[in-house]
Amino acid sequence: MSDIVLPVDVRDAAGTGAARAARREGFVPGTLYGGKLGPVSIAIRENVLRKAIHSGKFLSNMVTLEHDGEKQTVIPKDVQFDPVTDFPLHVDLFRVDEDTVIDVEVSVHFLNEEKAPGLKRGGALNVVRHTVELSCPAGSIPEFIEVDLDGLEIGDSVHISDISLPEKVTPTISDRDFTIATIAGARVELELEDEDVEGEEGEDGEEGTEAEGAEGEAEGESSND
Repeated sequence: MSDIVLPVDVRDAAGTGAARAARREGFVPGTLYGGKLGPVSIAIRENVLRKAIHSGKFLSNMVTLEHDGEKQTVIPKDVQFDPVTDFPLHVDLFRVDEDTVIDVEVSVHFLNEEKAPGLKRGGALNVVRHTVELSCPAGSIPEFIEVDLDGLEIGDSVHISDISLPEKVTPTISDRDFTIATIAGARVELELEDEDVEGEEGEDGEEGTEAEGAEGEAEGESSND
């Protein structure tokens, strides 16, 4: 059973008018779908839903709905927010049990940045993917995946094959070993190298000018003779 329990009301009416009426009464309308049953219109108290969302464990985690003493596990699939007030306008929930295999976005956490020689030498951590989509049982969704940066040098890359995933958890992208992050060279170092090259070219140019001046003086003396 999940940590988040949401009491819900089942709504008989659907559509825009019913949704507006629910919001006026302090509820957020939603739709429960998936499994063998058809879609059901529901409503959740706005303050209860906000608390669940702000817990950081709402989206892509199992949630328990409670109605008339009965409980149903679901996965929140989408929450629509008002672009101005950030008020939740609608929520979509998908029926699951612990063994239902679903696709979810899981965040990436990076460890041991202080132990990466490439970062110590001024390199930069270039994060290619902040989240990774995984296929896993609904009851075994990892909160995050970890990338260990210990020992990485400038130019090194971390691919999905370098990550230890829990049992029965696999990346949804299976046709390639995609990159999660790289250790890139510091821009400061590159700029310094460019300045050194420009300086060398400038010195060569000055020497050429002096040589041309000397040749000009020699020609002038010859013509006077």
